[in-house]
Amino acid sequence: MLGTVRELAERVGGRVVGDPGIAIAGIAAVDEAHADALTFATDERYLARAFASPAAAVLVDAAIAPATAPKALIVVDNARSALAQLLAALRAPRPRGPFRHPTAVVDASAEVAADAFLDAHATVAAGARVGARSVIGAGAYVGPNSVVGADCRLHANASLMDGCRIGDRVVLHAGSVIGSEGFGWAFIEGRLERIPQVGNAVLGDDVEVGANSCVDRAQTGSTTIGDGTKIDNLVQIGHNCRIGKHCAFAALTGLAGSTVVGDYVKMAGQVGTRGHMTVGSRVTVAGKSGLWRDVPEGQTVSGNPARDHREDLRREVMLRGLPKLLARVEALERERTRE
Repeated sequence: MLGTVRELAERVGGRVVGDPGIAIAGIAAVDEAHADALTFATDERYLARAFASPAAAVLVDAAIAPATAPKALIVVDNARSALAQLLAALRAPRPRGPFRHPTAVVDASAEVAADAFLDAHATVAAGARVGARSVIGAGAYVGPNSVVGADCRLHANASLMDGCRIGDRVVLHAGSVIGSEGFGWAFIEGRLERIPQVGNAVLGDDVEVGANSCVDRAQTGSTTIGDGTKIDNLVQIGHNCRIGKHCAFAALTGLAGSTVVGDYVKMAGQVGTRGHMTVGSRVTVAGKSGLWRDVPEGQTVSGNPARDHREDLRREVMLRGLPKLLARVEALERERTRE
């Protein structure tokens, strides 16, 4: 049992409309809500669906909350933020050290904080450092001379390759790879020859990298990810990319080598960049867009090749009108031929 409506409202600084004594056993989306669940709504369409659901109560933005309602309401300034606070109570507890599984392998020259947690078959290679309270999951790999900051978590089979560094509170999800060799090749006498990638990858504080995503090491120097940036599953960051602070990259996005991205940039799913180009700060890129040239700061772009979003929408409207226009032209041609 999570608590009563009143107790949950107190946790998130909300106010109650309706019965504050209703007991809440869980939190669920509208389509999955049960009779003792709290559901949530951030717009009027979802609020109507929440009222029609079996849920016992609704977490709702103050901007759309009615004065009276058929269900108990917890009214907050930002329902998404409040939902995150409530869901945190349902999350499985983070492993805590000091703990070192008997199968974990730690090189004698590595430095591992006394209160770190090393799960089964974790590896910490020669010269590596693992900071205070960090968790190295089952099968995870911390390569030679690499650095893991404090309060980090490497989930199962995540890899931090040799010489790479991550800051504090970084999360690497299962199967992610930081510092794999960049995609560098040259045609020499009719065949592809590897260009050695001798740089590293450096992640700032509070970065999160999703499952099976890759950040390639630089050819020389560093591939860098700024503080607070969040990377979804199945994202590719090429060698020598430089990404700013507090950016967000959705799944299947790929940045070709030497792409420079400013701060607070948002890229939706399946975005691709040409490489050796610059995306300014506070740019928003719509899903499936292809970036072939620099994008100035503050723009919202879409399409392939990407252009100003409003221009792209006008283009789509014109394209949809082409069949009718073609039919009119053909009719005029037939009429002229008859004359």
